[in-house]
Amino acid sequence: MLAFSALLLAALAVSDTTATPTKTKGLNTLAQKLKPSRYIGLATESYNLLNATAFGRQYAKIAESDEFGIYTPENSLKWEAIEPQPGVFNFTLGDALFKIARQNGKKMRGHTLVWHSQLAPWVSANNYTAPQLKAVMKRHVQTVARHYAGQIYSWDVVNEVFNEDGTYRESIWYNTFGEDFIEWAFRWAQEADPFSLKYINDYNFESISPKTDAVVKLVKKLKAKGVPIHGIGAQAHLVVGTVPTTFKQNLQRFADLGVDVALTELDIRLALPVTPAKLQQQAADYTTSVNACLGVKRCVGITLWQFTDALSWIPGVFPTEGYALPWDAELKTKPAYNAIRKALGA
Repeated sequence: MLAFSALLLAALAVSDTTATPTKTKGLNTLAQKLKPSRYIGLATESYNLLNATAFGRQYAKIAESDEFGIYTPENSLKWEAIEPQPGVFNFTLGDALFKIARQNGKKMRGHTLVWHSQLAPWVSANNYTAPQLKAVMKRHVQTVARHYAGQIYSWDVVNEVFNEDGTYRESIWYNTFGEDFIEWAFRWAQEADPFSLKYINDYNFESISPKTDAVVKLVKKLKAKGVPIHGIGAQAHLVVGTVPTTFKQNLQRFADLGVDVALTELDIRLALPVTPAKLQQQAADYTTSVNACLGVKRCVGITLWQFTDALSWIPGVFPTEGYALPWDAELKTKPAYNAIRKALGA
């Protein structure tokens, strides 16, 4: 009887073992397996993760899993949200996302300290003198950076400062100070938070062009002056079938400046309607994009700007385009997701 019981227990143990499926490794885990310091990240907000609907619970389950290792706030750290009135800072939404990140073992990227867009209207409406505006900018950069000091992996210190031809974008900052505001922002951010890496971030930073020639020139100049610039972020808002052929080459050119590089806002939109051929091309383009980063030693990671089409920014800006992310609006994976997994060695 004892022998029979022992055999029965052994059989049950074998049955239990074989019945338990092997857990599929998430994207971030796959990236870290290739290189422990590399990450796959997600741009999101606390209210996406705290949404109590069935969709929200499933969204949070994916976002909080090992698919992603780092979060970027989509909007809650931008000027209009975090300093809506002069000297009045609202960290509520940002703090909520940081709390969720800590609870789930995620790092944080900060986005963004100085940008011409999503700027609180009072910044330009108050007709500040140049010295006054410089003080406003310094207060903003240092208050926000100091609030999150020690909690941030990297900051997008300045965002979208170049035109496509390599000239500086006209903005309240450039029109008032010229290019000096860029150096000031980096130095102020470093003073307030010496623990994080400091990035310049922009779109169409994926190919060799007058725009990327300009950032190479700027980074060389800043580094020669001892300015604490540590990284270049290529947003990588791309279009199916038009991923630059010089993607990897350009990322390597950035890395050769002695800085880290990252894909900071990756999505690859397609012209509607969706077809199987477009989905396959999108998958190929995600492969190309991931491989461009993996092929550059100092490309530290890739962040998706949301992961589901249900929350993508693209339809609101490009009404005839969309379907840009690896998960569809029902949170089902697409060929693009499998392509990323395969590129990461799954």
